[in-house]
Amino acid sequence: MTKEELLSKLKTIITPYVQNEEGLTTLTEDTDFIKDLEINSANLVDVVLDVEDEFDIEIDNESMEKMLTVKASIAVIEDKLASK
Repeated sequence: MTKEELLSKLKTIITPYVQNEEGLTTLTEDTDFIKDLEINSANLVDVVLDVEDEFDIEIDNESMEKMLTVKASIAVIEDKLASK
């Protein structure tokens, strides 16, 4: 799966939780979920659960704590997919 495909799937997953729609339209790898998209911490947990379901992976707490930006999230997903 390419980075573009991962980014597209991730964008679909986070869309329902985004409070700042403008941030979503300018989504890049550097986008911060909390600062740029205004996703609250409770919803970040939902995002992680949705990512686990979508990619059929398990994300441990240490990895989950890293998933604050698009780039970090893609890195965690790629790592988990590679070790499947």
